[in-house]
Amino acid sequence: MLAEYWPILLFIGVAAGLGVVLLVIGLLAGPRRPESEKLSPYECGFEAFEDARMRFDVRYYLLAILFIIFDLEIAFLFPWAVVFTKIGLVALIEMALFLLLLVIGFAYVWKKGALEWE
Repeated sequence: MLAEYWPILLFIGVAAGLGVVLLVIGLLAGPRRPESEKLSPYECGFEAFEDARMRFDVRYYLLAILFIIFDLEIAFLFPWAVVFTKIGLVALIEMALFLLLLVIGFAYVWKKGALEWE
């Protein structure tokens, strides 16, 4: 029975070995020119100027949650589109309602000004 797992173990071993070899080659052959700019902390397009425990604006988190919601919407749409011809008109109506609810939510967030970035 273990003989059936031999190709999988071989694949994992080769992949791990190749990963280690490529990392070692990158460390040995790569240029090392540390400068103050390269060693400075960098976050979100501007230099860090306060403590790491500073408060962030709530709109940042709201925008991240909105991205996740609409990303999940696409995750639901792809499998539905693949089997659309098999599931019929009822599924089309259900997906239309799902998209309508998302559009209503998006319009609400837009109207509240949550997408405005100052």
